[in-house]
Amino acid sequence: MIVTLIVLCEIGFWVLLAAGLALRYAAKKPRMGAAVLLCEPLLEVVLLVVTAVDLKNGADPDWKHGLAAVYIGFTLGLGHSTIKWIDARVAHRFAGGPPPVKPPKYGRARAVHEWRVAGRWTVASVTALALLQAAVWYVGGDGDTASLRAWQERMLFLLGLNLVIAGSYTLFPKRAPAGDTKHVPGPPAG
Repeated sequence: MIVTLIVLCEIGFWVLLAAGLALRYAAKKPRMGAAVLLCEPLLEVVLLVVTAVDLKNGADPDWKHGLAAVYIGFTLGLGHSTIKWIDARVAHRFAGGPPPVKPPKYGRARAVHEWRVAGRWTVASVTALALLQAAVWYVGGDGDTASLRAWQERMLFLLGLNLVIAGSYTLFPKRAPAGDTKHVPGPPAG
C-alpha cells in the first residue's frame, strides 16, 4: 500500500504541476494556478500520515517505509526548484516569457551554483534522515529497523557526494577556454 501511495503522490505531483501551469498560462489565472501548486505539499502530509499509521498498526518497517521518508525529503528539498525550472520553460515556450537562465559554466559563479544545488540536496537528505530516525524511534527497540538504517546510510552517502561535488568546483574551478569572451567571470547569477 505504501508503494502505491508513493506512486500516486508522484503522479499527483505532476498532475497538480500541469494543472497549476495550465491555469497560470493557458487560462490566464495565475493566482488560481499558484493555489493549485500550493496544494502539492498535502500529498506529502497524506503519505507521512499513512506511513505512520501503517507502522503504528504493527507493520514491520521495511524498504517501503524508508522510501516514503526519502520521497518526502526529496520533495521538500527539490520540489520547489523543480517547479521553478519547469515554470520558466513553460513561460518561455507558451507565454512569451524570457528564455530560461542557464547555469553558469565557469569560475566562482559555477561554484556558487553548485553549492546552491548541494544545499537543496542537503535539505532533501537531512529531511529524509530526520524522518527515518523518527521512524526508528517510533518503532522502538523491539522492531527490526535495519531497512530504515540502510536508507539512512544511502542518504548520508548522497549528502556527502553532493558536498564533494560542490567542494570540487570551489577548490578546482573550471576555467573558460582561452579567448572565450562570452564566459568572462563575473558576479554569480541570482
